[in-house]
Amino acid sequence: MSNLALDKKQKETELINQYGTLVKRIAYHVSSKMPSHVQTDDLIQAGMMGLLEAAERFSEDKGASFTTYAGIRIRGAMLDEVRRTDWVPRSVHRDNRKVQAAIRRVEGVKGRDAKDTEVANEMNIKVGDYRKLLQHGHSVSVYSLDDLGINEDRLENELSTVAIEPYKVLYEEKFQISLIEQITSLPEKERVVIELYYLEERNLREIGQIIGVTESRVCQIHAQAVARLRSKMQEW
Repeated sequence: MSNLALDKKQKETELINQYGTLVKRIAYHVSSKMPSHVQTDDLIQAGMMGLLEAAERFSEDKGASFTTYAGIRIRGAMLDEVRRTDWVPRSVHRDNRKVQAAIRRVEGVKGRDAKDTEVANEMNIKVGDYRKLLQHGHSVSVYSLDDLGINEDRLENELSTVAIEPYKVLYEEKFQISLIEQITSLPEKERVVIELYYLEERNLREIGQIIGVTESRVCQIHAQAVARLRSKMQEW
C-alpha cells in the first residue's frame, strides 16, 4: 500500500474515532422512527459513509461547523439507505397518494383545511377506515424535512455564517419560506405534532404524552399532516 493510501486510511480512522459517536446518536434517533426491521447497524454503516463523504466535501467557506455539515450528510445517507431498500409495499404508496389527492380536492372546494370526515367522504370510505389508511401510510411519511424537498445540497447553500440547527435554516429561499408558512397554517394539533417530531426530534410516544393522545393517534395525525403538507407544497 502506498504512503498516500496509508495516509488516507489513517485520516479516515481518525475521523471515525472522533465522530463515530455522532453517527451512532443520529442512527439511534432515525431508527426509533422506523419499522423494527430497519436495522440500526445498517443505518450506522450508511452514516459512516456519509461522514467520510462529508469530510471530502467540507470547506469552511460553507459557513457552518464541520459537525453541523456532517450531521446533514450523515442523516441524508441513512435516509438514502432506507429509500434504497424500499421495504414499503406498492399498495401503501398508492393509498398514500389517494389520501393526498382527496385532501387536495376537498381543500380546493372548501377553501380551508379538510377534516377527517370530509376526506373520508371524498374517498367514499368510513372515517375509521380512513384513519387506518393514515396509520399504514405512516410507513411512507417523511422522516426528516429533507423528504419534503429540502435536500442536503440546498441546505449547504443556505447555511449562514453562524452554525445553527440545519432543520431551522428555513428562511432565505422561497421554498423554505413557503414550507414554514404551510406548517404554521396547519390545524393546531397537526402543527404541534410536526414541530415536535421534526424540529424537537421527539418520538411518537413522547408526543402522545405531551398532547394527551395515544401513540397510534399521533401516528395518524402525523400522516395526515404530512399528506396535507405534500398537497399544499405540490407546486414545488
